[in-house]
Amino acid sequence: MSLEMIGITVLWTFLYGYLIIASIDFGAGFFSYYSMKTKKDHIVNTVIERYLSPVWEVTNVFLIFFIVGVIGFFPDTAYYYGTALLIPGSVFLILLTIRGSFYAFAHYGVRSNRVYMFLYGATGLLIPASLSTILTMSEGGFIKETDSGITLSIAQLFTNSYSWAVTFLAIVSVLYISSSFLTFYANRANDTPARELLRKYALAWSGPTILASLLVFWALSRHNPDHFQRALEIGWCFGLSLLCFIGAVFLIWKRKCFGLAFVLVMLQFGFAFFGYGASHLPYLLDPYITIQGAVTSPVLGKALVITFIAGLLVLIPSLGLLLWLFLFNAKYVRGEHEQEHL
Repeated sequence: MSLEMIGITVLWTFLYGYLIIASIDFGAGFFSYYSMKTKKDHIVNTVIERYLSPVWEVTNVFLIFFIVGVIGFFPDTAYYYGTALLIPGSVFLILLTIRGSFYAFAHYGVRSNRVYMFLYGATGLLIPASLSTILTMSEGGFIKETDSGITLSIAQLFTNSYSWAVTFLAIVSVLYISSSFLTFYANRANDTPARELLRKYALAWSGPTILASLLVFWALSRHNPDHFQRALEIGWCFGLSLLCFIGAVFLIWKRKCFGLAFVLVMLQFGFAFFGYGASHLPYLLDPYITIQGAVTSPVLGKALVITFIAGLLVLIPSLGLLLWLFLFNAKYVRGEHEQEHL
């Protein structure tokens, strides 16, 4: 395997980790607000707060690794995406700041404030929507290189069917991934009312998720036929993704093996995500950036690969330790640790 392929594979793995962990976080924020609006917050908020308390601070580590790695390994991305992402990137930072402020003041009563909860829930959907524009831009047709520099056609971005299909998929995927995990988490906590409510959310958002996936394929075939053709050549990845989706929905529907169901959800998005990435190659930005043409010097490239593989080997066990100490600790999940301190 070539140096650039190793590099992009490691970076894509970081991005996949962010996809799963951030989706649970973002979706939990929306469900917190939605439960307040429907007066069911007393059912699910305990489970959601126990999950978010130890996890939210490490959510963005995967994204930071990915961004730093892409710029370091493929320097041309900074030139092409830097100007184009000025507006979407600014929107993302503003939304992230609002969300971070909510966490910072969470212990000062903002969880009972409807305005704060609305902002918390809204950012859970708007952040993935804003990030999805990057995948849309990478397909080409939105970023133009002219004599005066790089320009982004905002009007075309907002009127393109593929752009809206990807945004729709990003939003419903967040809600489906989050509700699937929280269903498992509530079941582990022996919180039957929360489990049943979150299970309904998971089943409700499973249909829109598969519909959005089909819409993305349809829109991709119209926007970038070459990429669509490459995706068909590795169609087995997306076929396995569909089988995992069917298995996960079946287990959740039957109230069986919620942990295995979430593993299948991760595999569902894993096959689809890596299948999309593989079919997108060799382009990082069609048609301007390829992994072969934009890769940094071999010496720096090797150093970055070693560094990020080491980072991955440290980050994954650290995340596993966090899960073991908090999320999958029976006393913590059931709230028994709180009683011990009283």
